[in-house]
Amino acid sequence: MEKFIYNFAEGKTEMKALLGGKGANLAEMNRIGLPVPPGFTITTEACIRYLEMEQRLDEKLKESIFEYLKEIEKKNGKKFGDVNDPLLLSVRSGAVTSMPGMMDTILNLGLNDKSVKGLAKKASNPRFAYDSYRRLIQMFANVVLDIPGYEFDNLLEKKKEKNDYTNDTELSVDDLKDIIEEYKRLIKKRAKIEFPQKPEEQLLMAVKAVFSSWNNPRAKSYRNINDIPHDLGTAVTVQTMVFGNIGENSGTGVAFTRNPATGENKVFGEFLLNAQGEDVVAGIRTPKDIGELKTLMPEVYDELMEITKTLEKHYKDMQDIEFTIQEGNLYLLQTRTAKRTIDAAVNIAVEMEKEGLIDKKTAILRIDPEDISQMLHPNFKEAELKKADLLAVGLAASPGAATGRIYFSSEAAVQAVIDGEDVILIRKETSPEDIEGMAKTNGVLTSRGGMTSHAAVVARGMGKCCVAGVGDIRVDESAKKFYVNDRVFKEGDYISLNGSLGEVYAGVIETTDAQLSENFKLLMKWSDQYRKLGVYTNADNQKDTVVALNFGAEGVGLCRTEHMFFDSSRINSVREMIVANTKKKRQKALDKLFPYQKDDFKKIFKVMEAKTLTIRLLDPPLHEFLTLEEAELKSLAAELAISTQELKTITEELKEVNPMLGHRGCRLGISYPEIYKMQVKAIIAAALEVKAEKGYDVKADIMIPLVGSGEELALLRKEAEEVAEGLLESAAVEIKYSIGTMIEIPRAALLADEIAEHADFFSFGTNDLTQMTYGFSRDDANKFINQYLDKGILEKDPFTVLDQKGVGKLLKTGVELGRKRKEQLKIGICGEHGGEPASIDFCHKLDLNYVSCSPYRVPIARLAAAQSAIKND
Repeated sequence: MEKFIYNFAEGKTEMKALLGGKGANLAEMNRIGLPVPPGFTITTEACIRYLEMEQRLDEKLKESIFEYLKEIEKKNGKKFGDVNDPLLLSVRSGAVTSMPGMMDTILNLGLNDKSVKGLAKKASNPRFAYDSYRRLIQMFANVVLDIPGYEFDNLLEKKKEKNDYTNDTELSVDDLKDIIEEYKRLIKKRAKIEFPQKPEEQLLMAVKAVFSSWNNPRAKSYRNINDIPHDLGTAVTVQTMVFGNIGENSGTGVAFTRNPATGENKVFGEFLLNAQGEDVVAGIRTPKDIGELKTLMPEVYDELMEITKTLEKHYKDMQDIEFTIQEGNLYLLQTRTAKRTIDAAVNIAVEMEKEGLIDKKTAILRIDPEDISQMLHPNFKEAELKKADLLAVGLAASPGAATGRIYFSSEAAVQAVIDGEDVILIRKETSPEDIEGMAKTNGVLTSRGGMTSHAAVVARGMGKCCVAGVGDIRVDESAKKFYVNDRVFKEGDYISLNGSLGEVYAGVIETTDAQLSENFKLLMKWSDQYRKLGVYTNADNQKDTVVALNFGAEGVGLCRTEHMFFDSSRINSVREMIVANTKKKRQKALDKLFPYQKDDFKKIFKVMEAKTLTIRLLDPPLHEFLTLEEAELKSLAAELAISTQELKTITEELKEVNPMLGHRGCRLGISYPEIYKMQVKAIIAAALEVKAEKGYDVKADIMIPLVGSGEELALLRKEAEEVAEGLLESAAVEIKYSIGTMIEIPRAALLADEIAEHADFFSFGTNDLTQMTYGFSRDDANKFINQYLDKGILEKDPFTVLDQKGVGKLLKTGVELGRKRKEQLKIGICGEHGGEPASIDFCHKLDLNYVSCSPYRVPIARLAAAQSAIKND
C-alpha cells in the first residue's frame, strides 16, 4: 500500500524529494536529538495525487492523517479539538527546493469559539489565547478562503488607531475579542460561509489549501525565476504548535549560522518577544538583534548558539533556523540551507574548506556559476558617493549598487522595465506577490522590516541590491510618493541604493568596476585545477581582451573583424571597397584598410602574448555597411566621386530578401578573394611585427566563417596559405598560425569529416547553428518565443541555453566526424552558449577543447567547467 505520511521518527535528510526540505530536516533534527515539536509530514507524492484528482483528498489519505494525529496527541498528552486543553497545530508547506514565502502556512489550527476559552483558562493568559485565535482566523481566511490579508490588516489598524496603540501587543483581550468578531463577519461577507468551528474540518481544508498553494501565481513565478521544475509538488508538515506569544518570556526568531550578506563566521539573526513567527518575516514590528537575547535569556541564548554549531557541523553548510521560545523553552521549527549573497557564498565556501568542514570540490560545487556575474559588475564610484545627496540610511539587506526610477507597485515596475527603464521598486514592505517586480528591477527599498524580512531574504537570494527598514522614509503607495524630511519623491524620480551600506541617495550615481576578493580569486584558482575545458573569450578590441584576460581567459576564441570596420575613421574606406566596380578600385580601397586592420590585430596580439587569438574573417553581408540616410548618401557619393543615384542603385542591388542566408561569410571570400587576402595579410603582418618587437610566441588562428562544404574551405585555405607563406618566407622571425572554420551551418556538421580534411580547428558558432537548425530568426524569435516557453513547447530559450536534443545532436555529429578524420582536431564553441553553465556541461561531455564567451562571463565559464569535470569524471 502506498505510504503518503511519515512521522518525524521515520524520516531523514535523504528523503528530501519525498518529504520536502522542511519535513526532511525536521525529521533529521529530531533524529540527532534537537528540540523539535512532534509532528508528521504528508509527502510530495500525496500533493501530486491531490492535483491529479482535481484538488480532492484521497479518502485513505484522510484516514491516515487522523491516524497520525493520534500519535501527536499521545506524545503531547492533549486532544485535538478538546475544549478545555486543546492540542493546536501548525500546517506548513515544504517544497523540495526552498521557496521562502512563496507558499502558505497556517498557525494555531484547532481553535474555535469554545476551545479558545479553555486555552485562556488553561494557560492563565486570556490575551495569549485570543491573540492566537485572531491570528488563526486571519491566516485561515487568507490561505484557505483566498481573502486578501490586507482586509484583515485594515481592521486591525483601525482598532489600533482608535485606541492610539503603536504595537499589536498593546491590544487588550476585549480588543481582540472585538477584532475576532469583525474578522468572522468579514469571512461571512467575502466567502459566504461561517468560519469553520470543527477542528477536523479546519485541518483538512488547511492541507488542501497548502497543496493548492504549489500552483499559486507567486510560487509559479518563483519557480520560473529560479529554474525549479513545476512537477515536484510540495509536502505538508503538520506539527504541534509552540507559542512565542504567551508573554515576555516567550518569543520567536530567525538565525543564520553565518552572516548571509558577508559570510562572516558569526551567528546572525533577529527575534521578537511575545510574537509568532510571521511577525518577524512580515516586517510589521522591528525585531531585536540576536545578540540581545544573551542579556534577556542567557540560558536560551547559549543553547541556541550550541545548536547552530551542531547544525552547521552536521549539514556542513550554513543554516537558516526558525525557532520559538515558549516560556523559556527553546524549540526548532525549521532548518534549511540558507540563502546568501554571492559574496557570502564564496567566502563561506572558501572558509569552510579552510576549516576542514568541506573539501575543495565541494566548495566549487557550492557556488551557482550564474550568480558570479553579480560580483563582476560595477559599484558606485567613491568620488561620486562623497558628493552624493544622501537621503536616509536603512539596513544593508543585500549588497550592491542600483540606480533607477522609483515605482511603488510590482506591476508598474515590471511595465517600466519592459519600456526600457532602470527601476527601483519601493514598498512599505514587500510580500510574496511582489516576486515579479523584485526579479525585474535593479533594486528594492522598503520603509519597514528587518534583515530577515521578506524583502531582505528574497533580494539576497536573487542577488538584488536591497535597502530595508528605512524608518526615515514615509511611503504612500496609493499616492505613488515617498517623503523624507520635507522632501517629496514621486513615481518616475531617480534614486540610488547602496545595498552594502544601507544608504539611499537622490538622483543617479556613477559606478565603477567591481573589486574581486582574495577568496574569489582562490576559488577561481581551485576551479582551474579541476576543469578540463579551456576558457577563451569573444573580444574584438584590446580593451575587451584585457578585461577578459584579467578574468582568466586563456585565449580569444572569436575576434569579429567586421566590428573593426564600423569605426568612423575607416567606414568610408569600407564603403569605397563595397561600391568599387573593378578589382583595381576594390584593391585600392582595401589598401587603405590594411594598416587599420594590421594595427587593430597588433594591439590585441600585444596583450595576448603567447595566447591564441582566433580571428574570424569578414562575415556579414555587405549591405550592412551601407545603411544610410538621404543626407549621408549624398555626402558619401560626393566623397567617392560618384552620383547619388549610382550609389542608391548599388545599395539597392546589395539588398537581399534573406540576408542572413545570402551573400555573406565565406561566400564573400569566394566572390571577392581580395577581401580575405587583405585580412590574412594584416593578421600575419601584425603577428610578425609583435613577435619581432616583443618576442612573444604569437599564435594566430584564422577562422573562415559559414562554410557548408569541404570544397569552399579548401579553396579559401589555399588562398590564405599563399598570402601567409609569402610573408613568412621573407620574415626574420617565425610565427605559428592555423586555419580553421566556424561550424554554423547544419550541413557543415553533417559533413564535418570532409571539412576536417582542410581544417586545423573547428569552432561551433551556435548562434547561427541554432537559428538555421530551428528555422527561427534570432532577431525576430522574441515575438513568439515566450509563448513557446509558457505553453511548454520549449523548455528553454534555445538562443540562451543550448538545445542539446537538436542542435546538440549536430554538435555531437560534427565532433565525432571531425575527429574521425583528424584525431587531434582542436574543437571549441564561440556562440553565446559558451558562457552558459548547462551548455558548458554539454561541451565538457563532448570533450571539446574550449568554450569561448563574452569577457564578463569568463569566470562563470571557468567555474561551470570545473563543476562539469567534478560531477562527470
